[in-house]
Amino acid sequence: MAKKSVRDLDVRGRRVLIRADLNVPLDNQQNVTDDRRIRMFLPTLEHVIERGGRAIAMSHLGRPTGDPTGDAKYSLRPVAERMGRLLGRPVQFAPASVGPVAADAVADLKDGDVLLLENVRFHAAETVIDKAKKNPDKQLTPEQEAQRQEYARGLAAHGEMYVNDAFGTCHRRHVSMYDVPRLMPAGGRVLGFLVEKELKYLGDALQNPQRPFVAVLGGAKVSDKIGVVQNLLQRVDHILIGGAMTFTFWAAQGRSVGKSLCERDKLDLARSLLQQAGDKLHLPVDSVAASELRAGVGTTVVAGELPPELMGLDVGPQTLEEFGALIRSARTIVWNGPLGAFETPPFEAGTFALARVIAEATGRGAVSVIGGGDSAAAIEQAGLAEHVTHISTGGGASLEFLEGKRFDPIEILDNA
Repeated sequence: MAKKSVRDLDVRGRRVLIRADLNVPLDNQQNVTDDRRIRMFLPTLEHVIERGGRAIAMSHLGRPTGDPTGDAKYSLRPVAERMGRLLGRPVQFAPASVGPVAADAVADLKDGDVLLLENVRFHAAETVIDKAKKNPDKQLTPEQEAQRQEYARGLAAHGEMYVNDAFGTCHRRHVSMYDVPRLMPAGGRVLGFLVEKELKYLGDALQNPQRPFVAVLGGAKVSDKIGVVQNLLQRVDHILIGGAMTFTFWAAQGRSVGKSLCERDKLDLARSLLQQAGDKLHLPVDSVAASELRAGVGTTVVAGELPPELMGLDVGPQTLEEFGALIRSARTIVWNGPLGAFETPPFEAGTFALARVIAEATGRGAVSVIGGGDSAAAIEQAGLAEHVTHISTGGGASLEFLEGKRFDPIEILDNA
């Protein structure tokens, strides 16, 4: 995906429409509780305004119903305030993304100014193509298509250039991601620095990894990771499996999994993946088990199969020793998904231990790429975010990238 980036644009005096991913968590008082995504967007934003561009940022936040008055908790106004503090200059806020209010706010901008538009998902048209996928023919109705195009024209009118810096939604053909850049002039549709960085590290890991290449895949369901496992099997030296999907593989081998989460309808699939993988795929050999998933519950380490009254909720020490040895020898590491129910103590130990081993390997020269979502949360909670090579901002996007899927919102941007 050799695409032009924002550094290729002459932005002075120009209106630069930037699609960012500012989908940050807010508390009940509408305070930003984790500003990592805002901070990761700043290099692109600063590049534009320091060169005299007029920056118009747009983003989604959460999953509103489409009614701004009833969904005030999804307003981006608090994000504009936090962005201004981090940036060290005022960030103006438009309480709409299209229409006269937004247009006037854009018209008032001067060189070096920053404006954040209101949540694009307050318009149902933004995500209507995702909802249309539920229809058998996957087609929009004429009315939906008209609304989509109208919204795209409204957003595109704000800018003379378009920058995609929202990796977390690059796997979605949403209006602000796909339709808007198609309406912008060729030569002015580029990547932001964050998306460029995501594509470099994920792309290098898949296409040109230093070896040995070790992938760690966790999470609950084999069905969520089918495409990733199949794509990575052609590229990696080892795949380490953790999380609840362990027990679907165990059951496929005829092993007792007790009360553990297990996709019984996916056993044939798991057997097929095991057969394809051969000795590349490594499963846990022991578990930290309990009678229920509850904070502070009594635990026991079980080697091998689980008795009927217990469920596996984390990997055990022998598994960590075996996995750790493979990671310590790795030169490229990709991690997507926790090894256990890390949100609930005491089942965070395996995931945090994995984070420490990956950080140590990185310190010795390995390239480590952490998928977004739970993996990113785990590495942050472990206090090791500064000790890995790259943490993706997009859980779903990084997963689909690892599957080898095409990202249309990137494909349509200008080639380098």
